Amino acid sequence: MKKICVFTGAATGNNPIYRDVATETGRMLASRGLGLVYGGGKMGLMGAVADGTIAGNGHVTGIIPHFLNDIEVGHPDVKDLHLVDSMHERKAMMYDISSAFVILPGGLGTLDETMEVITWRQLKQHSKPIIILNQNGYWDHLLALFQSVIDNDFMHNDHIDHFEVAQNLEELGNHLDKFA
Repeated sequence: MKKICVFTGAATGNNPIYRDVATETGRMLASRGLGLVYGGGKMGLMGAVADGTIAGNGHVTGIIPHFLNDIEVGHPDVKDLHLVDSMHERKAMMYDISSAFVILPGGLGTLDETMEVITWRQLKQHSKPIIILNQNGYWDHLLALFQSVIDNDFMHNDHIDHFEVAQNLEELGNHLDKFA
């Protein structure tokens, strides 16, 4: 089974559409026979994407550091939940077992994971697909920042090809169909 790593927030944000998008992303993975790999928590959008996958009878692999298990609280319905010692171990395991990455709305943790996986692709450490879901323009400023980095000659224009952008769930579904 191919596993798709989803980076997203442990909070729900202030727009209810993001929770719906996370839940539907999980259902989409399950309906295509794709497993979910995620941060292991039951809170926020992370919990919603896991709930959606579980509701669709999909496979979920959660990876959460011991110290975060008390804050984000490991998802009790995730049968394949791994407790690890550090954030570095969490990210390494997520990257190793995933076939592709999907970025949903989130905060600093989501940005950290996103930048690292894009940087690793730029450095040819992997060639796995990366899809940024820009629902409601959530990532517009990040995408503009990437363009500014290119415009100021700190990144080559062809590096923008290291990830794809889906503007809505339908486009995300089209990308996921390539992996199913």
